[in-house]
Amino acid sequence: MASAVTDPWSTEHAASFVPKLATKIMQWLDPQKDDVILDVGCGDGILDVQISQILAHGQGRLHGIDSSGAMIEAARGKAAADAKARKVEERCTFEVLDATSLIHTPNLQTQQFTKIFSNAALHWILRPEAQREALFRGVQNALVPGGSFTFEMGGLGNVAEIRSALLLAIGRRVGLARAQEVDPWFFPDEGWVRRMLEQTVGGWAVERVEREWRPTAADEGGVEGWVRLMAHQFFLALPEGEREAAVKEVVDVLEIICARPGGGYMYNYVRLRVLARKL
Repeated sequence: MASAVTDPWSTEHAASFVPKLATKIMQWLDPQKDDVILDVGCGDGILDVQISQILAHGQGRLHGIDSSGAMIEAARGKAAADAKARKVEERCTFEVLDATSLIHTPNLQTQQFTKIFSNAALHWILRPEAQREALFRGVQNALVPGGSFTFEMGGLGNVAEIRSALLLAIGRRVGLARAQEVDPWFFPDEGWVRRMLEQTVGGWAVERVEREWRPTAADEGGVEGWVRLMAHQFFLALPEGEREAAVKEVVDVLEIICARPGGGYMYNYVRLRVLARKL
């Protein structure tokens, strides 16, 4: 087995399905040629390149932010290569920025964006409870009045079997409380979203919200690739010499639980999808 801690955001073999399964949230976003869009947690920019092909027909533009410098570098490369291949003006810009700092970023707090969206990122970004309200206020300040925030994230029950195996393996070694501390995910339900946006923050109308069970087949990296990529933070709670044994324990259990009768593995993904409007 390779080292338990590798490049945490290389999604080539373990999570390439993430942008491929964004069809529905893109329909909800409904990008138009003159939209000014902010992508929160843009990753490697695959979806942004798709959107830029629509923006190229008008005056629209897109700005993507992500806390990973490697992902921003990849996004810039993809956008530049696409624009050059199509011989059009580049419509995307990208910036290394932790989304929880959005409210403290003056150049993005100017009500300049007509739409803001996020795909498969907020369940990481919203993990620290103290920063949740600030994230939504930062998004609100960046939107024009009447602008929309469309996002998809893990919802309540997402990858429950994987999370259970991780909490048990890590908790057995350092205690359940410590395992919970290093759990990097927050998976809310529809009620939480409505309360946060319409009551706690206020000034929002949740127009559409749904939680969907979406079983998802593993990539070529299999269960081990997924665990090493997505759950690497759990293993950092352990002394380095104990990490490989914990990875093996989790993978061995999940390869039984997630096995498909016809071969391969399936994860129990639950997606929370939201379209909210700034009042």
